[in-house]
Amino acid sequence: MTELANTKHNEHGSSPQLWFVAQALVLQKLALLEESMAVSPSNLSQSKETPARSALSLKALLIGLICVGVTCVLVCYAELVVGKIQIGYLQLPPVVVGMLALILGIQAILRKLSERLSLAQHELYTIYVMMLLASMVSSRGIMEKLIPLLVVPNYFASPTNGWASMFFKWIPKWAVPWDPHGPPKQFVAARFFDGLRPGEHIPWALWAFPLVAWGLFVGLLFTAFLCLAALLRRQWADNERLTFPLAQLPLEMIRGENITIGGSTQPSFLKNRLMWLGFAIPAFVFGLKGLHQYAPSVPDITTDFDLNSLLFSQPPYNSAIGFFHVYISFMAIGFFYLLPSDLLFSLWFFFLLTRLEDILGARFGYQFPTMPMYGCKTYQGYQFIGCYLTLVGYMIYTARPYLRAIWSALWTWRRPVRLPGEENELLPYRFATFGLVGSVLLLALWLHLLGMSYWLALFELGVGIFVIALVMARSTSEAGMLMTETCFRPTDIYRMVGDLRNLGPANLTSLAFLDAVMLRDQRGLILTGFLDSMKLADGLSVRRRTLVPVFLLAFITALLVSGYYSIHLPYTYGAVQMYSYVYQGNPVWAFTDAASTMNHTNPNIQFFDILNFGIGILVTVLIVALRSRLPWFPFHPLGYALSGSWTMMVFWFPCLVAWVLKSLIIRYGGMKLYARLRPLFLGAVLGEFIMAILFTAPAIFNRFTPTPTFPWP
Repeated sequence: MTELANTKHNEHGSSPQLWFVAQALVLQKLALLEESMAVSPSNLSQSKETPARSALSLKALLIGLICVGVTCVLVCYAELVVGKIQIGYLQLPPVVVGMLALILGIQAILRKLSERLSLAQHELYTIYVMMLLASMVSSRGIMEKLIPLLVVPNYFASPTNGWASMFFKWIPKWAVPWDPHGPPKQFVAARFFDGLRPGEHIPWALWAFPLVAWGLFVGLLFTAFLCLAALLRRQWADNERLTFPLAQLPLEMIRGENITIGGSTQPSFLKNRLMWLGFAIPAFVFGLKGLHQYAPSVPDITTDFDLNSLLFSQPPYNSAIGFFHVYISFMAIGFFYLLPSDLLFSLWFFFLLTRLEDILGARFGYQFPTMPMYGCKTYQGYQFIGCYLTLVGYMIYTARPYLRAIWSALWTWRRPVRLPGEENELLPYRFATFGLVGSVLLLALWLHLLGMSYWLALFELGVGIFVIALVMARSTSEAGMLMTETCFRPTDIYRMVGDLRNLGPANLTSLAFLDAVMLRDQRGLILTGFLDSMKLADGLSVRRRTLVPVFLLAFITALLVSGYYSIHLPYTYGAVQMYSYVYQGNPVWAFTDAASTMNHTNPNIQFFDILNFGIGILVTVLIVALRSRLPWFPFHPLGYALSGSWTMMVFWFPCLVAWVLKSLIIRYGGMKLYARLRPLFLGAVLGEFIMAILFTAPAIFNRFTPTPTFPWP
C-alpha cells in the first residue's frame, strides 16, 4: 500500500511483533487485494481497453443545468431556512446522492418505455459532477460563508463592541454593500437580518458591485484549486494509489453492472440484497426517530451520547475536557470500512489520546487554553501545525520524481515536452502550474486591494492553499473524511514569531474577511470535489480533459442561482430567524477575534506552544520513519494530524466501530469476505443519506415540520 509512507497494510494490529514479521508477504498480498477493491471496483468488471468517452453531452449538460438549479435551491432552503438537517456541506453531500438516486429511479421507469430515454454512464457521471459542485458552492464551500460576511460588520457593530471605530474606516467601499463611512445597521444590513417590511424591496443595486468584486476572488480561488487538483491527481491516484473512499458510492450507483470477484459474479449494486440489508438498518433507525418527532409515544433510538455530561460532569474535568460525544452514524461506518486498518486504528486512537491528555491535565491542575475560534486546545493546535508542515514536506519528498519531470517540462519552450499520459490529464501540466502560480499571485493582489499587506496575503494564501487545504484534501482522498476542518489558521503560525497587534488595523480587518470566507471553516472544500470527480472519471472511462467545461458551467450556474437565493431568503425570512451558525457564528467570530487582538486581549504565543510545535514535527517524523521500516507499525500520520479536529470529534466512534468490524471480518473471513460485504456497508451510507433527504423534503415546504437529528452536525 502506498499512502504517505508507501508501506504495507497492517491488518492485525494487536498481534505480537514477531508474528507480523513472519506474515509480511501475506499482508502485502492482502493489502494489494484490499487496495484493488477500494480504488476502483469497476476494474473487476470493465475491460481496460474500454475507450474513454467525453463528459460533454448536450443531453447531459441540459439535464445537469436543471439539476444544478434544483440542488442549489434545495441546499439553500434546507440549510438556511429549515436549518435542521445539513444536506449540502459534507464532502459527499447527501443531497447529491439523493438526487442521483432519484434520477436513476426515473431512468428505470423511462427505460421500460424506450432505451432512447435512458442516460449512458458517462452522461449520469456528468450530471453527478455538476450537482456535486453545485452543492459545495451553495453550501459551506462558498455562499454560506461569503454572503453573510458582507453585512455582518455593519449589523453587529455597537457602542459596546466598538466595531465601527475599529473596522469601518479600513473596509473599502467596493467590498461591501453598505457605506463604511455611515452608521451601523444601515438599511441593506438591517433588513438582511430583520427581514423586509411590507412595501420594501431588496436593494440589489447596492449588492451588485460587491458581488462582482468577490466573484473575482471566488473565480481566482476556483482556478487555483482546479490547477492544484490537476497537478495532484497523477501523484495521488496513480503513483500512490490512494483509495478515494467518497468516490466509491456514486461509482457503484452510476456503473450499474455486475461485478466479478474471484471467479464468481455479484449482482449490480442496486440489485444486491446485501446492499438493501445495509440500507434497511439506518432506514429503520432514522425512520423510527422521525416517527418519534411526529408522535412522541413512538420509542426513540438515541444516536448521540454526551460523554461530557455522563462521565465528566464534575470539576475539574467538566471545564477541562473538550467536546466528547458518541455519535452513531451508519453512513460514517460504511465509508470508514473502506479504509486501511492501520489508518482506521490511528484515527480513533489519537483522538482518544487527546481526551486522555485533557483528563491528565485536569487531574494535575492544568487548565489548557483553546485555539481562537476552534475547539481544540492550544498545545494540540501547535502540535498539529508542526504535523501539517511535516506532512506537506513529506508529500513533496515522496513526489520528487514526478515534480522533477513536471519542472523539466516547464522550461522547454522551443519544443514543448509532454509527459506520458499528459494528454488525458485535466489540464496540461504547464498550464496547471502557471495557472496555479498566477491565480495565487492575483489573489494576493486582490487581498492587497482589500487592505492587506501583499506579503502577508501571500503568506496567508500559501498556508491556506498549500498546507491546510492540501492536508484536508489528503484526509478526504485517503481517509474518507466527510468534513474538512482544521485546528489552526495561518495567523496562529505568525504568533510564533511576532505579535498580531503589530500587523495594524488594516491587516487585521482584511484578515477577518479572509478567515471567515476561506480559512476557518474548510467544509465544502471544492478541491476535494475536483479530485473525487477525476477518480470517478477513471472508473467510468471518461476523458478527464473534457471535465473542464463541465466544471466551469456548473460552477458559474451554481454561483448565480445560489447567490440569488442566499440574498433573497434572508431578506424574506430575516437572517436572525435562520440558521444561526451561518449568520451569527462563523462571520461574527472572525470579527470578534480581530477585535480582541486590537483590544490587546488576544494572548500572545508562549514558549510552551513553540515547544509543542516542535513536538508535532518530531512525532510526525517518527511515525513516518517507523512506518517505512517496520511492516507491523500500527500508526498513520493522518490519524495524528486529524485527532484534534471537529471532524474527529464527530466521527471517532464510527471509526472505532468500523475498525473492530473490519478486523473481525478479515481475521475470520479473509479478504474474500471483506470484498463480499462491501455492498452491505455502502448500503448503510445510502440508507442514511436517503433518510436525511426524505425528512428534509417536507420541511422545505414547512420549516416547522419535525425532523430527526442526524449524527453529522
